[in-house]
This record gives sequence, C-alpha cells and structure tokens, in this order.
Amino acid sequence: MIGRIAIAVAGNLVLAACSTQAAPPPPADTTPVHGVTPGHNCDNSNIQQFVGRQRSADLEAEMLRVSNAAFVRWAPFGTMVTMEFRADRLTVFLDANDRVERISCS
Repeated sequence: MIGRIAIAVAGNLVLAACSTQAAPPPPADTTPVHGVTPGHNCDNSNIQQFVGRQRSADLEAEMLRVSNAAFVRWAPFGTMVTMEFRADRLTVFLDANDRVERISCS
C-alpha cells in the first residue's frame, strides 16, 4: 500500500514538473530606433523661406516649428557632414557669414 502511494505521489510530481504555464508576453520594445523621434517627421515643404537668414536661437526654434523636425544639425561653412538620412532632422548649411545657405530634411 505504501508503495502504491509513493508511486502515485512520484507520478504527480513528475506530471507537475512537466506542466508548463504560458509565459507572459515580453514587454513592448521601447528602444528608440536610430533616426526616429516619435511625433517628428521633417517636412521640406515650407523651409526654403529660411534661406538667407542669420543663424540664431529664434531662427532655430522657428525652423523646428515649421518643419516638425526634432532637432537641427548646423553645418558651418566648410564643414563636411555625414550622408545618413534621419527623418527627424533638419540640416542647415551656413555660409561664411553664418547665414542659411541651404536647408533640407536629412
């Protein structure tokens, strides 16, 4: 009798060890994607109005508002910049007098 109980208990332990519960889903990935700032997608349609204007903090704020970019990459005269595309960035090339020479979403 004790042998049968021991076998039954051992069998239940083996079954319990083999049963699995569904694992909870992993948390949503909140890692930012390179080149993407949620809510910001630079828009080229109305930014050429800034060509010829002097660099300033007020100009930067206005360009960000108009373009919906997350940030401005200033490229001073004679500076080389990387060519990778970022949908959330506004690139502003300056002339020797710190005036906007070219501007684009990149």
